[in-house]
Amino acid sequence: MTSKQRAYLKGLAMNIDSVFQIGKSSLTPEVTQAVSEALEARELVKITVLKNCLDDGRSIAEVLAERTHSEVVQVIGRKIVLYRPAKDESKRKIQLPVK
Repeated sequence: MTSKQRAYLKGLAMNIDSVFQIGKSSLTPEVTQAVSEALEARELVKITVLKNCLDDGRSIAEVLAERTHSEVVQVIGRKIVLYRPAKDESKRKIQLPVK
């Protein structure tokens, strides 16, 4: 992903609300599955890491991206933004700028 594409996705992410909150149980298989399903439906998701979670946002973002085969767009404090294009090209909502 190029910096131009990342900047475009950051702009889109500013206007969306957090879809998930990760709490003290951290990353469970259920959370990972739910995030994967949300990525398939929305392509771009924002996640909040609650204060009672012992892990930091950056490490959670990296693990979650690896498990869901997505890309970390940005991590700011306790907010994580992930992107994964829909598998079915006809369902893709986000058109990234050309490299």
